[in-house]
Amino acid sequence: MTGKLAPDKRHKFVHNQQTVYEWDQTLDEVNIYIPLPPNVPSRMLYCTIKPQHLELGIKGNPPYLNHDLAGPVKLDGSFWTIEDDIMHITLHKREKGQPWPSAISGHGELDPLAVDQESRRLMLERFQEEHPGFDFSRAEFTGTCPNPKTFLGGIPH
Repeated sequence: MTGKLAPDKRHKFVHNQQTVYEWDQTLDEVNIYIPLPPNVPSRMLYCTIKPQHLELGIKGNPPYLNHDLAGPVKLDGSFWTIEDDIMHITLHKREKGQPWPSAISGHGELDPLAVDQESRRLMLERFQEEHPGFDFSRAEFTGTCPNPKTFLGGIPH
């Protein structure tokens, strides 16, 4: 995939006028970026990723986040890391190419226009992946793309 089709911005989840986390998505992944509290050693943090649930916090305290995800994930490709005081959680989507309206269910879902923009960007990303010799970064779509699960080789199933 060319960098031209990568997420160009992160979506924010804001609660009480404070950014709790930011997130973005690709065909395969949802990435969550959480600023860490100051003066907490990284060894005190934990993150548990389940097929449709995320829990994270500081050991010995109630979880900071303990919520269902907006979509199902594959555990073998999901992980978390800490870099530059940011917890980065990578969730491997179970359904490749399926746009998520939010990272965590019920957390500031995208408005319909933003969902449409995400869907179009992911569609372009999929075309770029399937046809690496072409540049789809300026392509525009006026309709919907067929679902590859139900439309194979030009023959509806």
